[in-house]
Amino acid sequence: MSRLAIQQIPLLQDNYSYLIHDPVDYVTAVIDPAVTDPVLRALTERGWSLNYILNTHHHHDHTGGNLDLKRMTGCKVVGPRHDADRIPGIDLGVSDGDTIRVGSAVGEVIAVDGHTHGHLAFWFRESRALFCGDTLFSLGCGRLFEGEPEEMWESLKRLRALPDETLVLCGHEYSQANAHFALSIDPDNPDLLIRAQEIDKKRAQGISTVPSTIAMERLANPFLRADTETIAQAVGMKGAPPAQVFAEIRRRKDSF
Repeated sequence: MSRLAIQQIPLLQDNYSYLIHDPVDYVTAVIDPAVTDPVLRALTERGWSLNYILNTHHHHDHTGGNLDLKRMTGCKVVGPRHDADRIPGIDLGVSDGDTIRVGSAVGEVIAVDGHTHGHLAFWFRESRALFCGDTLFSLGCGRLFEGEPEEMWESLKRLRALPDETLVLCGHEYSQANAHFALSIDPDNPDLLIRAQEIDKKRAQGISTVPSTIAMERLANPFLRADTETIAQAVGMKGAPPAQVFAEIRRRKDSF
């Protein structure tokens, strides 16, 4: 199996899309193309041809480029089978436990309901790459537009269990705002304090803070730590079920 070449593409105000390319079979996919032109420019700069679009969920800022890219390149659109009606131009629906191939690189499909119904993540084990859309962010998680807190908590636990070195390639540059909120919950966490300083420094220089790693998120992301006594106490819910603690953290973030 091949190690993928990965190119981050900033889109719109704070979105990230990703080109992933198998250098052996010369097959290329794009993750969550919100718009068309930056993707086409990135392909042209590298001399790559687009074969697939991989959509994590239906929101327009993740699928807005689907139809034009499909028309202009002839690529196939792959997305959530359980949300196929809302994925523009979908050719192949996939669901939890399926595998997808980008050339010889194999990705595992993980169901991560919560932000939306049918939300998926794509994990390319050999490349240590997790494309998680709007489920897990650097120091944060997605809003619950369609799912319940219990669903999102289960989804985050699935991602938290991936190997330490897994790269968290999420859909937005939210790290700085997430760090400010996380510090309001967990101000004495040394790992979080270090991360927040690093993020502030990078953003001051206009540098992306994505990706992080699963190991980093386990240590510093309060949403992944809802089952710890420290976080439960911080939100006044010592002894409460972790899903309820998570729901309270999410409620606070929504109004932060």
